[in-house]
Amino acid sequence: MKRTLSPRARVRQLCGTEFPDRGRGTILRVKKLVFRIPATALLAAGLIAICVTPVAWVAPGLQALYVLPLGYAYWVVRNRTTVTEEQIEARGVFGTTTLRWSEVKSIRLVRKGWLRAVKEDDSEVTLPAVRFMHLPALSLVSGGRVPDPTAEDDEPDEVAEEAAEEVAESEK
Repeated sequence: MKRTLSPRARVRQLCGTEFPDRGRGTILRVKKLVFRIPATALLAAGLIAICVTPVAWVAPGLQALYVLPLGYAYWVVRNRTTVTEEQIEARGVFGTTTLRWSEVKSIRLVRKGWLRAVKEDDSEVTLPAVRFMHLPALSLVSGGRVPDPTAEDDEPDEVAEEAAEEVAESEK
């Protein structure tokens, strides 16, 4: 049976830094978090190069096919998002976009893809390698500017207790 990590454990795993909070659990303090495409994706570039080799040597000029695995490897290494307390830096293949948190209106969730930062003028900036599962870590580094959907609220427990008391009173 596969063991899944709780959202808090995932954040600890992503951030890696823990500081004790005098008996009330742990506080995670992270100043900078970098989201990258996993380095194992470079294995695909090597596999593409191996597969292209027989075709590349059939005729002169087909050696240019080796540009495909090199381009893919460059894409894997270059794409990343760096998040700090002050800003988000989205680095793509052809450029870098830096946004201060004051310029970010919201974070748009994409069903199958990378998250997008919506700016004040409603334009969007793709955040490479940042997915829905990274929201707790993003919330932590942003200082709460991005809400954490996995955070446990105390209010539902209080509401549930009040409802249980009302049911108990109505049964009397």
